[in-house]
Amino acid sequence: MTRRYDPDRRQRIIDAAIRVVGRNGIAGLSHRTVAAEADVPLGSTTYHFASLDELLTAALRQANEGFAALIRDGGALADPSSDVAEELARLTGVWLAGERTGVELEYELYLAALRRPALRPVAAEWTDAVSDILSAHTDPTTARALVALLDGICLQVLLTGAEYDERYAREMLARVLRQPGG
Repeated sequence: MTRRYDPDRRQRIIDAAIRVVGRNGIAGLSHRTVAAEADVPLGSTTYHFASLDELLTAALRQANEGFAALIRDGGALADPSSDVAEELARLTGVWLAGERTGVELEYELYLAALRRPALRPVAAEWTDAVSDILSAHTDPTTARALVALLDGICLQVLLTGAEYDERYAREMLARVLRQPGG
């Protein structure tokens, strides 16, 4: 039997894992469910990802790109004179207004690191990447506080089903950005 050349198989498996988690949660993820979703032999999933943690790590890395890419590629924060609080509040609104399943999935994978230590470095990569972008506008400690605040606001919106309040987010972000004695 000749082996079929399939250079995109690994990516299809990651995409399938994201769809499975989006539909069934992390508890519904197995090599078997991913193989069926990706329409690949079961052995392909275990060939590319020896463990479910490896597969979840790849899925988390891919999912993490959403918000970080929006901030990085949005352009507005590239301008040193931009109003950081206003831009972050606006970009957060854009992200939360996108496909809700994708946003929820990013957080589900991100929070999976609480129970799966193998995912923690990937979750930290996301925090570090966004903090690095924001550090161009403030000190690293304040940048990390901004990320923590954004996480809290987003989780509240996702968990309560409340509408995202851009004015509130902008005000809270501005408060964190204020320098002591300012």
